[in-house]
Amino acid sequence: MIPHLRQQLALIAGLTAVALAAGCAFDISHVRQQPAQFTAAASPVREFVLTQEVKAKLGTGFPTVLKAGTHWRQVGRLTEGDVFATSDQIVMVEASNMYEAHLVVTDGWLKGFYLPVERSFVAVTRPILLPIKPPNPNQP
Repeated sequence: MIPHLRQQLALIAGLTAVALAAGCAFDISHVRQQPAQFTAAASPVREFVLTQEVKAKLGTGFPTVLKAGTHWRQVGRLTEGDVFATSDQIVMVEASNMYEAHLVVTDGWLKGFYLPVERSFVAVTRPILLPIKPPNPNQP
């Protein structure tokens, strides 16, 4: 009977170790956030339409996909570039957590994302030249 008890205790100890390890492994992927000083845009603001889908990589294993045809409007500025938002899609930066995000663009290049809730900037792995065109003035 004692060997059986030892087996049960060993099983319980093993399951406890697995449960604790799983609890600690939640933050396995994270984004490197830098504090950012956001300044709201003054009128007139710049706008553009994305002509092709773009996949931005942040080194998390989860690319952020920007949909073709989305209309972007400048909402502010950071030292890293101009901040653009859209109402055509929900933009999320994903790691072990998900973050609402706006684009940060300099001279047509996507430099990263502004996370408005966290008030921080996250750089893309490599800047991406955005495929853009001016918005159609006949559309709202």
